[in-house]
Amino acid sequence: MSTSALPSSQPPQRLAANPPFRHEHVGSFLRPKALLEARAALAAGKISAADLRKVEDEHIKVHVERLLAEGVPDITDGEFRRQYFHIDFLKMLQGCDVKEGVLESSGKHVPPTMTVTGKIKHSKNIEVDNFNYLKTLVPAEQHANIKITIPSPTMLHFRGGRKGISQEAYPDLDDFFADLAAAYREEVQALYDAGCRYLQMDDTNLAYLTDPKMRQDAAARGEDVDALPSRYAKLINASFANRPEDMVIGIHLCKGNFKSQFFAAGSEEGYAPIAKALFGELNVDVYFLEWEDERSGKDFSALAGHLSENKTVVLGLVSTKLATMEDKAALVAKIHDAAKYAPGGLKQLAISGQCGFSSTHHGNAITEEDQYKKLRLLKEVAEEVWGSK
Repeated sequence: MSTSALPSSQPPQRLAANPPFRHEHVGSFLRPKALLEARAALAAGKISAADLRKVEDEHIKVHVERLLAEGVPDITDGEFRRQYFHIDFLKMLQGCDVKEGVLESSGKHVPPTMTVTGKIKHSKNIEVDNFNYLKTLVPAEQHANIKITIPSPTMLHFRGGRKGISQEAYPDLDDFFADLAAAYREEVQALYDAGCRYLQMDDTNLAYLTDPKMRQDAAARGEDVDALPSRYAKLINASFANRPEDMVIGIHLCKGNFKSQFFAAGSEEGYAPIAKALFGELNVDVYFLEWEDERSGKDFSALAGHLSENKTVVLGLVSTKLATMEDKAALVAKIHDAAKYAPGGLKQLAISGQCGFSSTHHGNAITEEDQYKKLRLLKEVAEEVWGSK
């Protein structure tokens, strides 16, 4: 049961005992140096994939022990097994291919891109083994707190659009979206069967559609940018249409998170350009939305109008890009400001960082200890706003 499902008579001054929690994190953490070195050794042919997994296991164990010691309620593997938050998952789908990124002469990094070269199929489980390993590290009573993060299915469409999808395999894009959703449903079912009860999809593309320049670029590729948010909402909904009621589904939106840089700047309207599709059409339980500054969201007015009371909104008020610590009183004030717009007030809100600490293996310009200082701040703010358990 999500915290947002509490009856209206229930006072909000309590921390959540089950996902989603009042203080959350998006999922990724800085990769340990030894892990980065092992991945480089694999690329150089010096170690095997099995050797790399052993190194990953060792560092994930230490990472989870730290999360538990710090009292962090939602447990992830830090995305230590990934180089990029989306590509490592998507490339496991049959029919997908990766075009490696490059370093331009200007010094700008162009990340790898995905292309669809054949029919999309879920030919093997992707995250089940990773979830099962996490279960060995977490007390049985906390297995439901393990959060698996996967990329939104929109990540296989937005950047490349029609040109990135084989005309031979998919002369009709509706068939592409249908196959993609079917592949996701198989993964969701496999995770549920393994015991996963908390799943988060990471999506930059809906957020990009609040940026005037991104919208212009998408229109130039032939996209109907006014219709695309609803098209994506339908795709995402179809991707977990089979989920049982006791599986919490969240979606995280951000406008880019690479080495403390962002890629989209939003607009004066904040989330308004996508609010109808985001809050009114997506059938998720939890929204993780960046709101740490005016670039990501000028105000909280988008919460009024389409958001229903049975949804939880996790306000990404704390920057994971910068080591500078936010003022606690200012964060508390922002939460109360957001509560004025949310139909359920404080009882349907929570707080987190605006994104992960390391959406790619490069990591943000912070330290490992900075991560935990931020997490402690989130907990302190949550306890002040909602009270302790």
